[in-house]
Amino acid sequence: MRRVLIVDDEPVVADTLRLIFQKNGFEAQSANSMDEAMACAARFTPELMLCDINMPEKDGVELISAMNQDHPTCRILVLTGAYGSMGRVREFGATLKRKLPILAKPCAPADVLREAGNLLQMA
Repeated sequence: MRRVLIVDDEPVVADTLRLIFQKNGFEAQSANSMDEAMACAARFTPELMLCDINMPEKDGVELISAMNQDHPTCRILVLTGAYGSMGRVREFGATLKRKLPILAKPCAPADVLREAGNLLQMA
């Protein structure tokens, strides 16, 4: 079973996505901050992380950087409603060795699942 970590500072968003992935055959866990996500990733070893960008304290770019260092095989999908941050995320993504796709919230569950499946096929 594929393992997915969903990170969003809005618990209802993170939990909803976790349930969507679980109902579609994934083992999924959710976290609401960078610190919580890193602790979860250490136990769970996700193959894919869905990551929000705007979060209190440490943002999604910091989380992506830390995940790339500590879990280099984990694929990452950015899911954000922070349209003003997309340029910064794209610039950061260009420095990475692999693709960093971005989906804008709100988006259909089918779109998230399709992009997640595409990323996991590359793994």
